[in-house]
Amino acid sequence: MGWKHKSLKKWLSDILFTLIVMCAAFGANILLRTLLPSQSLTPMIFVFGVFLISLKTKGYILCVISAILGVIATNFAFTYPYYSFSALLSGENVFSAILMLVIAIVTSSLNTAIRVQDEVRAESEKEKMRANLLRAISHDLRTPLTSIYGATSTIIENYDSLKKEQQLKLLSEVQADSDWLIRMVENLLSVTRVDEETVRLNKTPTVLEELIDTVLLKFRKRYPEQEVSVSIPDEFISIPMDALLIEQVLSNLLENAVYHASDMTELSLSVHTEGNRAIFEVADNGCGLPSEKLTDLVSGYLEHITSPADGRRSNMGIGLSVCSTIVRAHGGEIWAENRKNGGAVFRFSLEMEGNTLE
Repeated sequence: MGWKHKSLKKWLSDILFTLIVMCAAFGANILLRTLLPSQSLTPMIFVFGVFLISLKTKGYILCVISAILGVIATNFAFTYPYYSFSALLSGENVFSAILMLVIAIVTSSLNTAIRVQDEVRAESEKEKMRANLLRAISHDLRTPLTSIYGATSTIIENYDSLKKEQQLKLLSEVQADSDWLIRMVENLLSVTRVDEETVRLNKTPTVLEELIDTVLLKFRKRYPEQEVSVSIPDEFISIPMDALLIEQVLSNLLENAVYHASDMTELSLSVHTEGNRAIFEVADNGCGLPSEKLTDLVSGYLEHITSPADGRRSNMGIGLSVCSTIVRAHGGEIWAENRKNGGAVFRFSLEMEGNTLE
């Protein structure tokens, strides 16, 4: 139903735009008639109006209708004898009608061709993103699965000779890899669930303080040794959102810092307001981000994710692609920067209650 709602909204918007342009053209001609004795500019003004309508609206119907209305208005209100259709079939009016129709059809055809090219390009970029994501997933899933297979095989084949401590160590590695795989699957399910063009998110007003508390509670269970400094406004803030998805965004950003911010000693989560938007920030003082990939990291189009030399999991690009998809589906923005004193900061914005984006 989402695409039907969007199509109807676009159609109503086009009708409103057509009415505004035609009324503006009619009003401009009324004004010119009081200022100038000649009516030679009247057809040109309506032709320009038809051109604008052809350029901004979809399809041919409104363009052709506006061209016909322009000819009728020119004859009825701006051709002597005024407010009469007696000269409707005169050579000048027929020529004006043909000219407006040609402009409407040619402009609409060009506009349609451009839109088709844009849609093809957008679909090509989506396919490219899917291919990049699948390539990254194929590597990132293979690493923990190989580790799990190796650890369990070792336990089974050497059960009697392995000490209890060795078995527990191998099993803890299996548990850690399994936990990581679960989070990876959660990310992938979120990508398939959220499609900003077809799905209307079920947003509910969420209290900022409760959201942050939930995120930190889950994060501390997984990383009890990692301290997180928190800063949020004292005032009551409510934000319309799908709380589970935004929790996943914050969890991904915090976990990325733990996995990828080498030499990090400080990790912070803060929120502040700018106008009607809440700005979330996750910052660290680690190794920072490659400057040439700052934009790609949160765009979903990262060409290649370099595998660490030690074979560790390297799903930063996948996690950030998920974050980008979720935030943009909420009508927000996400971006990344390197800090002047070292480290990286990820920010995303959401509109607060009372100003919900459609």
